[in-house]
Amino acid sequence: MNAVERSGPRHRGPSLLIVGIVYALLFASSLALSTAMAGGVHYPSPFADQALASRFFTEHAAAVRIGAFLQLGAAVPLGVYAATAVSRLRFLGTEVAGISIAFFGGIGASLMLAFSALVSWVLSHAGSDSLAALHSLHLLAFATGGPGHVVLLGLLVAGMAVPGGLLRLLPRWMMWFGLVVAAVAELSALSLLVPQLFVLLPAARFPAFVWLIAAGALLPKSRKGRPAAAPQAPSSAGSPALGLAGGAQ
Repeated sequence: MNAVERSGPRHRGPSLLIVGIVYALLFASSLALSTAMAGGVHYPSPFADQALASRFFTEHAAAVRIGAFLQLGAAVPLGVYAATAVSRLRFLGTEVAGISIAFFGGIGASLMLAFSALVSWVLSHAGSDSLAALHSLHLLAFATGGPGHVVLLGLLVAGMAVPGGLLRLLPRWMMWFGLVVAAVAELSALSLLVPQLFVLLPAARFPAFVWLIAAGALLPKSRKGRPAAAPQAPSSAGSPALGLAGGAQ
């Protein structure tokens, strides 16, 4: 009996663990390196003094470009992660709505992050002739890389967590952890209306990094030995959680 026969059919694709780590490291590096290059000055908020923001983009253009380059790089493994995770869940027999939601969220989050990075790159070349135009670009970079990215990232986490937990592909604690992260991510959309809620963005983003890496390590690659899905009671059909995992056989 060969190794494949002993372990059962295995999913072929990139390592979710490695891809998740690369995504998190590139994004974290974009923040750390650009801040270090700017002499410890952080990327300005679009709701701060625009004269100061304009001076930041002019005086620290190289730091902004490096940050934009690394964030664009981070968008690629995020998209690869989403596509690979959905492929693996389907390989494991999970044909439910949740994985389509995860795919939508992951690809959307990747594209939002890439778009935000490209707008930041434009900001590094914009100069300071028009504060109004600079402010509009600054807001666009924030909206896409902040709430736009994080809200969709939450859908990726929720779309993997619920079917993964209910179908016993992931530990139950991972499902609940993922649901909390996803809930905070969706609530971060309120920062578009209430600027004080900006704190929800990092509160969702960085735990999502941890969750995605952990899921990459824990999600099985092989069908053999996978526990059978727990039977679903008819009375649970209306549950929001089962809405992501409903229809599993």
